[in-house]
Amino acid sequence: MSKAAARFLSLDVFRGLTVCLMIVVNTAGPGAKAYGQLVHAKWFGFTAADAVFPSFLFAVGCSMAFAFAKPIPVSDFAVKVLRRATLIFLLGFLMYWFPFIREVDGRWAFIPFSDTRVMGVLQRIALCYLLAAFAVRWLSPRLIVALSAVFLLGYWAILMTFGDPAAPLSKLGNAGTHLDLFLIGQNHLYRKDGGFDPEGLLGTLPATVNVLAGYLAARFLKENPGSSSALARMAVVGIVLILAGLAWSPLFPIAKKLWTGSFVLLTVGIDLVVLAGLTKVLEGREPNRATYFFQVFGLNPLVIYLFSELFVIVLGMIKVAPGVGLYKWVGVNLFQVVAPGAFGSLLCAVAYMLVCWLLGYVMARRGAVVKL
Repeated sequence: MSKAAARFLSLDVFRGLTVCLMIVVNTAGPGAKAYGQLVHAKWFGFTAADAVFPSFLFAVGCSMAFAFAKPIPVSDFAVKVLRRATLIFLLGFLMYWFPFIREVDGRWAFIPFSDTRVMGVLQRIALCYLLAAFAVRWLSPRLIVALSAVFLLGYWAILMTFGDPAAPLSKLGNAGTHLDLFLIGQNHLYRKDGGFDPEGLLGTLPATVNVLAGYLAARFLKENPGSSSALARMAVVGIVLILAGLAWSPLFPIAKKLWTGSFVLLTVGIDLVVLAGLTKVLEGREPNRATYFFQVFGLNPLVIYLFSELFVIVLGMIKVAPGVGLYKWVGVNLFQVVAPGAFGSLLCAVAYMLVCWLLGYVMARRGAVVKL
């Protein structure tokens, strides 16, 4: 296999691994609490689940290093980027609006726009992609690093300056929440945190750094094909960033929901180490069944993610008992019977993830790759 193919393989596996873990985290089986590492930290702190979303953003940046390699006119580039960002944003918005109806007093009623969440996971991906795309179009790697520093430090300064003086990093006291409530309104924000949205507008700035880091990492691999010393340098940089994030955390605590600068450094560092390891292991070797499993997720990540989010809602709408949807019933009456507790919850999530993989497998077998 050519070196180019091997590098693509490592990136596909990295992206596929991220989607796989995202589904497992998002669809924990009902009937028991999930393992602590598969649940997001409530506020400050870090779990394995917290690493998934930033890793997906990192993978988006990796793809940019290949997608933007061929020069195209500025106007064509702008249209392409704006079109893709708009479509991803709209898909995310419609995903949160789905199933568009709800039961009220025993009758089905249309869910009005006024009660629909505007921001979300895909919406953040779209905005980060938009900012990062124009940055990598015109900035050199050094200026991208400088811009990343501006985003992280500027975000920190905004939170500390414009948040509530007594609690600038609290859920409802931080500047990002103030901005979201002012521009978007509480009815259009995440429902479970009383006005705080974990994918709010201001958090787009530090989250874009995860995308830019992925771009720089993939570009570095392209410029140093087959170099073991380059992979070692990447891993060392990753370790340094992990330590830097931990060192910054006493002043700017690690928090996924707030997407703090220390959280960005920690997750970028982890991704650099993981990508360096995957590239070392996979480069120059033939794909096998294990890599193919993750490649299936990596070929159509957006489609599989959307399916995973929408299908579990559909399963919940199929009532097998009063107030009990099919997914909950299966989780409680099958997986909790076979393996009570957190392990049963994990088995249920893994089973659902395999259902999503099957969709990806069918698409891969038919050569269907959906690109916006």
